[in-house]
Amino acid sequence: MTDLAYQRCIHPSCGATASLDDTSFQCAACGSLMDVAYDWDRLHPPKNLREFEAKWSRRSEPLEVSGVWRFRELFPFARDEQIMTIGEGQTLTQRSDSVAKFAGMNSGRLFLQYEGMNPSGSFKDNGMTAAFTHARMVGARRAACASTGNTSASLAIYCAATDLMRAVIFIGSGKISYGKLAQALDHGALTVQIAGDFDDALARVQQISKKLGIYLVNSVNPFRLEGQKTIMYRILEALRWEVPDWIVVPGGNLGNTSAFGKAFIELVDLGLIPHAPRLAVINAAGANTFFQLYERQGLRWNGGRLDQGRVDAYMHGMDAANARANTLASAIEINRPVNLPKALRAVDRCGGVVREVTDQEIMDAKAKVAAGGLGCEPASAASVAGAKKLRAEGVIGADERIVCILTGHQLKDPTATVAYHSADPKTFEEVLGTRGIRRANFANRAVQVPNDLDEIIKAIEVYA
Repeated sequence: MTDLAYQRCIHPSCGATASLDDTSFQCAACGSLMDVAYDWDRLHPPKNLREFEAKWSRRSEPLEVSGVWRFRELFPFARDEQIMTIGEGQTLTQRSDSVAKFAGMNSGRLFLQYEGMNPSGSFKDNGMTAAFTHARMVGARRAACASTGNTSASLAIYCAATDLMRAVIFIGSGKISYGKLAQALDHGALTVQIAGDFDDALARVQQISKKLGIYLVNSVNPFRLEGQKTIMYRILEALRWEVPDWIVVPGGNLGNTSAFGKAFIELVDLGLIPHAPRLAVINAAGANTFFQLYERQGLRWNGGRLDQGRVDAYMHGMDAANARANTLASAIEINRPVNLPKALRAVDRCGGVVREVTDQEIMDAKAKVAAGGLGCEPASAASVAGAKKLRAEGVIGADERIVCILTGHQLKDPTATVAYHSADPKTFEEVLGTRGIRRANFANRAVQVPNDLDEIIKAIEVYA
């Protein structure tokens, strides 16, 4: 392969390659996942990450405004004129001492990476801009995804904003919040709801995309993960290019885990950082396949020789039990993560760990994040709940510097927020399902008073 950028099988024992315009996103030789790879010897990447600071003043240039494409020298698969951007990636790395205290960390040691500031309100835009760029390169006219909500919102907004492709979205029955579904509908996407969950929808969209020649944007698409790498570049940028001790990320389909690992592997291999941070991947207890396989059954990357038989046996066991993912953290309500092998590689190279947290722990962490000034959707708060658990276990030290990824905006799932702060067990049961939520430890309940001036004043003096 002589191209400067190409696709390559993730398994070292195979290493088969494919051209950039291959949209099967699957190794033709062994059926494995593909990476986007680069001939760095001929590309001449930056010699120092501080070189990117020169772009801060070029705010009139769309590719430098984008918090994704201003780092394009670190994923150079497209020419500048091919790039599709709507200003994504202008996000915030915020120190949060109140959340640090909640998690048992020392002051000044915990940061929140808030991806809810993206155009569609979630981290997905980082990857979607890269996937859309590749779709444009191959001349796609339709793009499809299966979604628990955020991917569909991102796909829909890019289709609407660029007016180049029609979005086709597959969702499972009852498995998407109204905040996210509203985006897909409002931006004009064709939305297909099937009987089943996300795993069923993903299987169908892969079949449909192959049969009809529709461009697939789920995270099996390696170009999407190239865009998601930039979340890590922005964290390093915000920390003045110093590597944190830990990155803590919610784990669903494991696209972020895979992308973050690839980002750090490449930066270390290029000599741009001295070492990778440790990576903590946090499953919801109701969708904990990665936790079970990694921490309970000892599944490892093993240099690409992972025990596929163990994975298959676990999946067959779920089928036999008709097990379905069940968590109010809908964005990570996934039992069959398609990026499992890449995530294993990431955890291996980054000295990582995998944990699970309950819905109770997620919602309590979500309330504390919001009380500190940044609202997030439930799945985002899994990172903070996981950091708290790892600190309690002594895995994370109180003075280590950690960054928790907040993947989506607070208004992605307002129903869960209102139900939690209503603090009514009946509300939990009727609106959310019980799902392990028994109490709202940090509820901010509305105060009910008569329509009487004196009573209203009295309530304000008591509570405010």
